[in-house]
Amino acid sequence: MSTLACVGLGGNVGDVARSLSEALAALDALPGTRLLRASRVYRTPAWGRRDQADFLNAAAVVETALPARQLLDHLLDIEQQLGRDRSAGDGERWGPRTVDLDLLLYGEAVIDQPGLRVPHPHLHERAFALVPLAEIAADASIPGHGSVASALAALDAGGIEAIP
Repeated sequence: MSTLACVGLGGNVGDVARSLSEALAALDALPGTRLLRASRVYRTPAWGRRDQADFLNAAAVVETALPARQLLDHLLDIEQQLGRDRSAGDGERWGPRTVDLDLLLYGEAVIDQPGLRVPHPHLHERAFALVPLAEIAADASIPGHGSVASALAALDAGGIEAIP
């Protein structure tokens, strides 16, 4: 049995466009998983901490036979393979990071376990995640918050631009 999962990708340190491309290829290569759709890359203003470079963000929809926890573990492995070192402060809360992969949605599951919360707890509040996700999965349901498109409609997406 497989599940459609949505993954948010982002970063603002180093060659982020290359890191996002490599992350998408790695997602497609995961066991029991295939990449169905990927959004364009968007330049987004820094969020939370504004004293840093703009981010590049994208989103992907994968079909996976992996359980949510295993998929998350693979996302963290991909981050590490692409140079993210969480122990060195790369990716401090809302801070600069080489690459960040977030499990945004796992089907319509609601999961609240240590280290794994799905839907991503702030997805419905973050235009930088919703804009790319709406491009490829506007009708996807954010349990407890309606569709991706309706959550995005309630936010200011100013300053978010697709990279040509």
